[in-house]
Amino acid sequence: MAYITIGVFLLVSGLLLWFFPDTSILEYGYAELNGFFSLTPFLFMFLIPAITMRSFAEERREGTYVLLASRPITDWQIILAKYLACFTLVLFALIPTLLYYYSIVQLGLPKGNIDGGAVAGSYIGLLLLGAAFAAIGIFSSSVTKNQVIAFSVAVLFSFIAYSGFDSLGKIFTSTVLEDIFGWLSINTHFQSMSRGVLDTRDVVYFITFILVFLGLTRIVIGGRKW
Repeated sequence: MAYITIGVFLLVSGLLLWFFPDTSILEYGYAELNGFFSLTPFLFMFLIPAITMRSFAEERREGTYVLLASRPITDWQIILAKYLACFTLVLFALIPTLLYYYSIVQLGLPKGNIDGGAVAGSYIGLLLLGAAFAAIGIFSSSVTKNQVIAFSVAVLFSFIAYSGFDSLGKIFTSTVLEDIFGWLSINTHFQSMSRGVLDTRDVVYFITFILVFLGLTRIVIGGRKW
């Protein structure tokens, strides 16, 4: 599953960025990777749930979690081990995309004509975004035995966290509510980091977001009799 999902991610992102005329960097004419960083969050909404959907759902369906829980390890160790394994796969999916950056550096006129700070900030933002989506996926997998349901719930929650809060904020005429929903949106903090500015408030937001969903997973796991 990991090889397939990572392969599909690299294939789709490569086709969109280099071959399809409407989204091709070569047709765009500017030495930047904004198209990649705009498309990747939506690809992550499907890639990461596909990686995480088996983490607990498969254990519940096969009844193997009882054997895992009987080991001298805590619930938190189990959750963190599964979470870090999924996040590592996300990291492996992003590493080959550094070739895109290298290609733009070489193709730019003059050579190297690209904002490296913005690219670095965007990659850090993608790592934190992937970590947040992985936490959602782990939680979704813990609430059901069905992998398809776990996948669907993770996609839904990821979409709401990334784009849903922004849309809700635009519904209300109150500036206060719009600001609150904007702050809750992952997209707001991701776009802030994509400008190459690493604000501690954005980092704290992502860390808090991840801890909340891992904490919810711990509540689900700890409160269930397997």
